[in-house]
Amino acid sequence: MTQASILIVDDEELIRESLRLDMLDHGYAADSAASGAEALTRLERGYDLVITDLIMEGMHGLEMLRLAKEKRPEQGVFILTGYGELESAIGALRLGADDYLLKPYRHEELFFRINKFLSGRKMREELRVYESLLSICSECKKIRDDDSGEGDEPRWISIEQFVCKATGSDLSHGFCPECYRKKKRELNELIRGGRFFT
Repeated sequence: MTQASILIVDDEELIRESLRLDMLDHGYAADSAASGAEALTRLERGYDLVITDLIMEGMHGLEMLRLAKEKRPEQGVFILTGYGELESAIGALRLGADDYLLKPYRHEELFFRINKFLSGRKMREELRVYESLLSICSECKKIRDDDSGEGDEPRWISIEQFVCKATGSDLSHGFCPECYRKKKRELNELIRGGRFFT
C-alpha cells in the first residue's frame, strides 16, 4: 500500500518542521515549503493533502488554497491557523478547503481529521470507478442509458444505439470471421436437411 503524501506550508520553521516530523512518525510521506510560492512549484508532485498556514508572508493561505484547487480541483487542502476568525473559516470553506483547524492543534484531532479525509477520498475514488462502469443486461445485452433524461427510470438501449450516441457515428453491420463460419455451417445444414428452398 502506498503512503499518503502530505505537503506542509508554513513560514514558521519550527511549526513547519515539527508538523512534518509528526507526519513522518505517523507513516505519511511529508514535504514542507516555507511559502505559498514554493508550495505551488511542488504541487506538480501530486500530494494527497496540503496543510497550509493562513497568515504567511507573501502569499496567504486562502490564495494558496485557491491556486491549489485551480491546479487540481480534487487536491485536498487543510487550513491551519492561529487566527480563528469566523470570516476566514467561512472564506476557506467557500474556496473548497477540506478542513480548518486552529493552532495550537490537538495532535489526536489533527490525525483523526487527516485519516477521515484520506479514507473519504479513497472511497470517493472507488465510487468513481464503479460509476464509470457500464450496466449491461446479461440477458438482452442492452445498456442502461443514465443520460436519457426521461423521468426517474433510466432507459435501456441497444449497444448500437449507445455507441452511436457516445461517438456520434453510425454503425454498419456485418459478421466477424468466427460468426460468419458459424452462420455458414447453420445455412449448409438447413440446405442439406431440405429446410431451405431456393
